[in-house]
Amino acid sequence: MKKNRLFAILIAFFTFSCFAQNWKADHVFLIGLDGWGAYSVEKAEMPNVKTLMDAGCYTLKKRSVLPSSSAVNWASMFMGAGPELHGYTEWGSKTPELPSRVVNEHHIFPTIFSELRKAVPDAEIGVLYEWDGIKYLVDTLALNYHVQAPDYNLYPAALCEMACKYITEKKPVLTAICFDNPDHVGHVDGHDTPAYYARLQELDGSVGRVVDAIKEAGIYDNSIIIVTADHGGINKGHGGKTMQEMETPFIIAGKNVKKGGIFDESMMQFDCASTVAFIFGLKQPQVWIGRPMIQLFK
Repeated sequence: MKKNRLFAILIAFFTFSCFAQNWKADHVFLIGLDGWGAYSVEKAEMPNVKTLMDAGCYTLKKRSVLPSSSAVNWASMFMGAGPELHGYTEWGSKTPELPSRVVNEHHIFPTIFSELRKAVPDAEIGVLYEWDGIKYLVDTLALNYHVQAPDYNLYPAALCEMACKYITEKKPVLTAICFDNPDHVGHVDGHDTPAYYARLQELDGSVGRVVDAIKEAGIYDNSIIIVTADHGGINKGHGGKTMQEMETPFIIAGKNVKKGGIFDESMMQFDCASTVAFIFGLKQPQVWIGRPMIQLFK
């Protein structure tokens, strides 16, 4: 029995090692800030985010899919395709309003999480979030860990603390950390307002703490960090076709990422999943239409 268990562990180790040889990095951390419009970056006090911008590559022209709302764009970010194919079309979609063109063994459109799980069954994969709508879009059966943080208004630091604990304890291969701000304050006080920028400054502190946790876990030199958003906003809403609503930042830094600064190539929301797939050497599903931003890598 012990020999069989040891054999299984060795097989898993060598399988993981073979895949990892083709990876750009062994760990990817995708940090999403709901409602973070690209228009705000220049004016925002976000030193930790801007350190990542200086260390790697970024665009302030990544476009959301339409409508410029939450579920449809988080789905596109994770699923490598737009609503015409994955079928999630609204702000709060929990199931596809259109039939998904393809579904996997878990009866959901293929996600970056399920594709990594299929390729590397023993990979530690986690998603942490504040908005409960995220759990319907990530294929929870493909995850080792998924958890919703308690109410931000009561426990504003909870998601960041939970993410840092998970990172230091588990050293995950792929992690998504999805904040519900600055969107929430955008709906209450308005986008592009003093309250909005105050919340961005707070979120920047959370990004800094996540980076510190990656360093504490001893995996920083073998990690890639992405910071991006589902959509922006205008006045007290989003969902429309203005550039304030549709243009979002995409920032990437870490192992094998060029120190290239701003890049001009076109990028769409669904290119996020394809770019992460490229990092892990995955062949993306035929149904995906995303394009990896291969020019950003060494």
